Amino acid sequence: MPPGKNLLPRLLGTLIAAGLLVFWLLQNWAEVVESLQKVGWAGLLAAFGLTLMSRLSTVGRWHTLLRSADVPIRTRQSLELTFAGLFAANFLPTTVGGDLVRFAGGVRLGFDGAIVAASLVADRLVGMAGMATALPLGLYQLLRTPLPLPAATAVSVTLPPLLRRPADWAWTRFLKVWHSLLLALQLWLSRPRGLLMAYLFTWGNMLAVFLAVWVLFQRMGESIPLWLVAGCWAMSYFPTLLPVSINGMGVQELTLTFFFVNYGGVSLPSALAMAALMRLLPALASLPGAFFVPGLLTANKK
Repeated sequence: MPPGKNLLPRLLGTLIAAGLLVFWLLQNWAEVVESLQKVGWAGLLAAFGLTLMSRLSTVGRWHTLLRSADVPIRTRQSLELTFAGLFAANFLPTTVGGDLVRFAGGVRLGFDGAIVAASLVADRLVGMAGMATALPLGLYQLLRTPLPLPAATAVSVTLPPLLRRPADWAWTRFLKVWHSLLLALQLWLSRPRGLLMAYLFTWGNMLAVFLAVWVLFQRMGESIPLWLVAGCWAMSYFPTLLPVSINGMGVQELTLTFFFVNYGGVSLPSALAMAALMRLLPALASLPGAFFVPGLLTANKK
């Protein structure tokens, strides 16, 4: 599909999701501001520190995959490439824009392009595998709690017609990509130690994110256990992978709010405040990447 045709539906989806989010925010503006004020600077700094730790864990995950594939990349280079990709992902109109920056930087540094590309695919798959292991915590709570009636009615009446064509497209794309994913993982399947270390780094990333969310809710006066934070976040993670908006903008906030309100038991203003902060804090944590992008553009091949 040409890039222009692919971008237009995502732009439309972003506008719709962002519009719904703004509507919710305006309807609960005073309460959302009150929740943000409860967090305070101490809560923000703690959550930001944990978010930065999660970003460093993603550096470790990709660096481990590259080194296990015999790519002679240094830790500093992995750090610069990853943060440059995280920074670029805030602006590029695609969910894999940051990966493209990492790939271009790795090739420009003289590393094998096929290995770098395969490592990026493996990096995403390991991240998804880690989140999948936390998903049962959310499904356990979902099965214990009935689906909200308005949402259930909307799903049963409007979802099948709306999703039939995207579902067919997604299944066709899945079949085409599946073989490529197996080829990308083939190298690391023969080196399970590298995969295991990358998986551990994934859990480091996830625990830092879960703790950041938990700290924010505790500061807001919401008593939600850490395991339920993990479950609700995992359930909201996979819908954001669908190519229906730019960088999951709007969709991430809506799904986080939906799951934490209906299955986490937190108030709507607190969920909205958390969703907004968890969009802002990772963006702030990626700012060091702005200093690395110019260097990547001018780097010489080895």
